[in-house]
Amino acid sequence: MSVVTVLKQADIFYELSNTQLELVGSICSERHYQAGDVVFEENTPGDELYIIANGEIEIQVNPALVGKQENQSPAEAQTIATLRRGQSFGEVSLVDQGLRSARARCSQQDTRLIVIPRDKLMLLCDTYPQMGYRLMRNLAADLAMKIRHTDLQVREYLTWTHRNQD
Repeated sequence: MSVVTVLKQADIFYELSNTQLELVGSICSERHYQAGDVVFEENTPGDELYIIANGEIEIQVNPALVGKQENQSPAEAQTIATLRRGQSFGEVSLVDQGLRSARARCSQQDTRLIVIPRDKLMLLCDTYPQMGYRLMRNLAADLAMKIRHTDLQVREYLTWTHRNQD
């Protein structure tokens, strides 16, 4: 499967023309991972966006990084999302150039990722403003959907925890 075919499947490239997708494809590289491999760690710098071409990625957070309470055992990373072909991740660091908000861990053998470097993508967006507008609009919509999903998870957790404390 070609890079452009994979990009066509990704929501963040919705309404981009074939020519625009080929421009994005020209700046991409591919990486292959096996089950258990870590793509990146939480709280590390990041400057790449990833599209899953094949396989599965778990997005994980480590509760211990928030702060450890007395008599609390070390926490394991918790999976907050599982992403599959056509889905993207790494966009938060792409947008704000901050630290990664979670860890990305491969959960399937033979996972193939399309990697898009931030600096080259921003140059394309500056050079082709219409493409840049569409991409940023789609990226904002994707992030909004992920925030809403996380909000629902937090609400469920708080409701469940509150009920169990009564």
